[in-house]
Amino acid sequence: MSSANAKQLELWKQYSDTKSPAIKEKLIVEYSNIVKYIAGRLSIYFGSNVEYDDLIGYGIFGLIDAIEKFDLKKGVKFETYASLRIRGAIIDSIRELDWVPRSLRQKNKALEKAYSELENELGHSATDKEVADRLGISIQELNKLLGEVNLSSMVSLEEFLEQNYEIGVSNAPGSADEKPEGYLEMTELREILVDAIGRLPEKEKMVVSLYYFEDLTLKEISAIMKVSESRISQLHTKAILRLRGKLARHKSILRD
Repeated sequence: MSSANAKQLELWKQYSDTKSPAIKEKLIVEYSNIVKYIAGRLSIYFGSNVEYDDLIGYGIFGLIDAIEKFDLKKGVKFETYASLRIRGAIIDSIRELDWVPRSLRQKNKALEKAYSELENELGHSATDKEVADRLGISIQELNKLLGEVNLSSMVSLEEFLEQNYEIGVSNAPGSADEKPEGYLEMTELREILVDAIGRLPEKEKMVVSLYYFEDLTLKEISAIMKVSESRISQLHTKAILRLRGKLARHKSILRD
């Protein structure tokens, strides 16, 4: 066992025995990097709408909750348990703010519909001009709208992918035999997503790849692609709109 892990285990034993606030404080410091990582990941959805420090603050509440409820005896890795709590706390806090008006949600649906219809009609990824023309707005107005609706797309695709990934990998040897219909639906869904991602414009494809498959943060992707964080956020939004539009055309396999 490494010295870091030994230190963490000793802190957990002490906290389990005493529930000492001082030990809890040490555990918060010890695992604060998880909060920073998840806040950095989720910041891709917010652009300049929510400060990174605010996300950190929301995430700390999730970390504290995870520490208070974690049972060392269950043999579950704390980092995994805490990540879910931290992510949930950030998302719940943003939702409680309820600063996404209904009109913005409607605009998000209109954007998604425009991308879906255009790409179905044209057979290729719709350009900014084509989308702007379909919506009857300028490219400048489209760019502003993409920045505004980013939050409306939050967690939609990411949660969907994560949930289905967990379903797909749990009890994998028996999954095809136990639920053949569901297994086939999941296989088809993955094929649709792989195809849809492959058809994304190059920069959007790179953002999706770096974010969802390489687990990089908004800041890290910005540094790699040498464009601003707001530009990365915008590329991500367009990619999500395209992918959701693609999935919307295959609703038959998304039933509960």
